[in-house]
Amino acid sequence: MLAGLGGVVIEVGAGNGMNFGRYPTTVREVIAVEPEAYLRKHAEHAAKCASVPVRVVNGTASRLPVDDASADAGVASLVLCSVTNQATALAELYRVIKPGGELRFYEHVAARDPSWARRQRRVDPIWTHLAGGCHLTRDTEQAIIDAGFVIDDIDRFLFQPCWTAKLAAEHIIGRARRPAT
Repeated sequence: MLAGLGGVVIEVGAGNGMNFGRYPTTVREVIAVEPEAYLRKHAEHAAKCASVPVRVVNGTASRLPVDDASADAGVASLVLCSVTNQATALAELYRVIKPGGELRFYEHVAARDPSWARRQRRVDPIWTHLAGGCHLTRDTEQAIIDAGFVIDDIDRFLFQPCWTAKLAAEHIIGRARRPAT
């Protein structure tokens, strides 16, 4: 997911920093945005072990603490399901990624299968409450397009490491770009 990245990268919802070791050495700096103090502390520790410079900052996806068009790329990994307002978070990523820059994403999404989608809709209120604000029913692919990004590459697949993950098994991974003009 992160191969080929370079320059300045903003990672939204960096969590405990588990992605830091996966950034290629072509990345000049990672600005890791994490709103939760406990996770931010762990991300700061992980940043010390990263092979690229990582600056962990307090912030939210709805108001990223960087200037307009200041990042060459953005990374959203299993975070767009839990942001309060997905459209706002994606608009912020669009704002901070330079024209021509990339958005790399890996997210679980609403099922395409109608029977599973119905199950997701029924369980979503409980799931969201128990899973830290995570929603099962988001159409993240369309939200990325609606934010103005152009999807260059996307794969949809099922990932179910255990039976409890069946409701959140449908995932997407891909690259989108902010148009140059």
